[in-house]
Amino acid sequence: MSKASWGGALPQIDLMAYAAAVPDEVVERLRGSRRVLAICHENPEADALGSALAIAMLVEAHGGVATPVCADPMPPMYKFLPGMDRFRQEPDPTLDYDLLVVGDCGELERIGPVLESHRELFERVPILDIDHHLSNPRFGVVDWVEPDSSATCEMVALLAWRLGVPLDLGDGMLASALTAGIVMDTANFQHPNTTPRTLAVAAALREAGAPLSEIARRLYRTKPNTQLVLFGRVLARMESDCDGRVVWSTLELADLAAAGASSEQAEGLIDWLSQAENAEVAILFKEANGATRISVRTRSGGVDATVLTGTFGGGGHARAAGATVALPLGEARPIVLARAVELARVVER
Repeated sequence: MSKASWGGALPQIDLMAYAAAVPDEVVERLRGSRRVLAICHENPEADALGSALAIAMLVEAHGGVATPVCADPMPPMYKFLPGMDRFRQEPDPTLDYDLLVVGDCGELERIGPVLESHRELFERVPILDIDHHLSNPRFGVVDWVEPDSSATCEMVALLAWRLGVPLDLGDGMLASALTAGIVMDTANFQHPNTTPRTLAVAAALREAGAPLSEIARRLYRTKPNTQLVLFGRVLARMESDCDGRVVWSTLELADLAAAGASSEQAEGLIDWLSQAENAEVAILFKEANGATRISVRTRSGGVDATVLTGTFGGGGHARAAGATVALPLGEARPIVLARAVELARVVER
């Protein structure tokens, strides 16, 4: 990366050795595309939003045009990040896209209703799939899937380096977007998915101007009162089984109404449950209009969360995964718990 491209002094942190792992075909596809749709999953969080915004910026840095899209409205907790107001909920009808970049999606269906409402677009235009979920079935013309990566944003930061795009692009907008995704998906660098590469990338982004401490504070240490009330209600009904190896709680729709909270404010609840001292498996059951969503966290060296969620058609990572069970809460819970207990019981420490 040249001094001219960086926009000032050369960076002290060199990511070239790590960036060499970015597939050439990914670099060529993105560099050769002029009109790109960068789309992330519904119910978005920082890694999905940050990677999609970053992809759009990389395309524009090479003279193309790009549209960052998310089917759902921007959650208020992410509006402090610069550039988040660029997201649309639908593709731009005036653009004839030549590449679709789907990021942070363990399966294509996770992008939500945009897939069905624009089915012809997704069948006609090639898809570049960039993801870090082990369960990803490889649905793109080009698939770059790294299950060992802490976040899709970690991967996209290395892609920026390979493309020669300075990480301080947009007065720090690029660095902030990518840092937010890494902070979120590592739980502020506390999850075991934090590797030496993760820390090197984060250091490079910090060097490029990302306000790391402020991003961490906003994502992990700042919550509206309604969210704290919601957390209190759900944590107060925590239960356990198998000598504390399995812990769980339930988020009912009535809890949201009682707390005056929105559904996205449930973000982070599962991480509190996973702090239970002896828990091998922590599960948050979420009521979802006739179905039940589960979020799962597991301890390193024990139960693989994807084995539990895979039983019910879900996926994710070994330590963090999720699924939607097509049963109401009262019927889904005992079935999921029975499987969780079965898996936790054989763990030896």
